[in-house]
Parts: sequence; C-alpha cells; structure tokens
Amino acid sequence: MGNRLSKIATRTGDNGTTGLGDGSRTDKDSVRIHSIGEVDELNSNIGLLLCEDMPAELHEELVTIQHDLFDLGGELCIPGYQMITDDHVVRLDTLLAKYNADLPALTEFILPAGSRAASLAHVCRTVCRRAERAIVTLGRTETIHDHPRQYVNRLSDLMFVLSRTLNRYAGGSDVLWQHERKRG
Repeated sequence: MGNRLSKIATRTGDNGTTGLGDGSRTDKDSVRIHSIGEVDELNSNIGLLLCEDMPAELHEELVTIQHDLFDLGGELCIPGYQMITDDHVVRLDTLLAKYNADLPALTEFILPAGSRAASLAHVCRTVCRRAERAIVTLGRTETIHDHPRQYVNRLSDLMFVLSRTLNRYAGGSDVLWQHERKRG
C-alpha cells in the first residue's frame, strides 16, 4: 500500500476524472464519486467525534465503524465488489440495542444539542443520512449490493442513539423540542 500512496499529486485528475478501484475512470462529479465523498465526510466527522471524551468501549466501537466506512468506500470504489456484509449490519443492530436499552422512552422530539460530543454525534447522523441518500441514488442508476444502504441506514439510527447516550455520559439529558413554546 505504501508504494501506491507515495505520489499523492498525480495530475491524472486534472481533466475532471478520477480512477476507480477497478482501474476505470469516471467523472469526479459522478453519482458514484459523490457517494464515496459522502461516506468519506461521514468518516471524517466520526474522527472528530472521537476527539471528545466518551466511554472507552464506545470509542473502540466507533473506531471499528470508521474501518467499516473505509471498507464501504472501497466497495463503492470498485463496481460489483462487496466488502460490507450482513454481519456488519447485524453488528450495528446489536450496538443499537445495547445503547438504546438504558435510554428513557422518547415522548417528544429532541433537538440536536446538549454536550459537544452529543452535538457532534448529531452532525454525524445528518451526514450519514446524506450519504444514505447518495447511495440510494447510485443504486437507481448502477447495480450495488443492499448492504451498503442498510449499513448507513442503521448507522444513522445508531448515531441518534449515541447522541442521547453521550448527553447522559456528560451529565446532561436530551434537549427536548418545545412544541408549545411562545413564539414571538
């Protein structure tokens, strides 16, 4: 891998195209590249979230998710290739159940707020939803496996649950939307 990355500025993309993992080239604004970029942005935002104080176990689980997202980008980069499997989706389902088990039931909508870590988890959630939309769009024009779409769908749900978990870890709670508040 080191030799592949020894030259970062190759100038091969100066014409507005970029190389895919299978050696083919595509426009830098193609739906496939857009999807890859959204996943990359999500991974970067999770990296930022990891700079915050959180339980060590959660930190390690998010690092694993970062590796999954790198694999997801690889799958999107190689048409027809599969790296994300049902096991990845099931792992997220397990994490959802684990972190949601201790949270109080929601009776109101919550605002994306609270602690800095919780707020960053909400940013990750919204970026994840955007990545999901891009992957769905890609799937309308090209054949892709179901697991990438399922993975980001579960991950956005998990980021919502983790935002609530991180607010409690910081000693706070959910910031509720006040639907009856005075408007003025």
